[in-house]
Amino acid sequence: MMLQQISDAELEIMKVVWANSGEPTLFAYLTDELAAKGRPWQKNTLITLLNRLVNKGFLKAKKIGRRNEYTPLVSEAEYQTAQTRNFLEKLYEGSASGLVATLISGDLLTDEEYDELRQMLERE
Repeated sequence: MMLQQISDAELEIMKVVWANSGEPTLFAYLTDELAAKGRPWQKNTLITLLNRLVNKGFLKAKKIGRRNEYTPLVSEAEYQTAQTRNFLEKLYEGSASGLVATLISGDLLTDEEYDELRQMLERE
């Protein structure tokens, strides 16, 4: 699945929507959550970003009276998979083992993460 790129600001919005457990997310809820995360955006900025996410196929907007609610059309797992695939192609020519080797040799994994990874590989 080919997903369009989204900006860091758009990703912040999607993280709030994804964290809302698949429930439709109201504009006011988004405003409050983003402010709580230190992102008190102007109403117009948020509307612009939400419209972009709708146009890119990440969100569906539905008007309920005077309020808009937003539902994700792309799951967090789908987005993570697509981004990881792009990252692998760009940096490792598609080689997942190259990425894992870098994580290990670059000392980027905690002992717990290393054990978790090993257990995952053994289960497959």
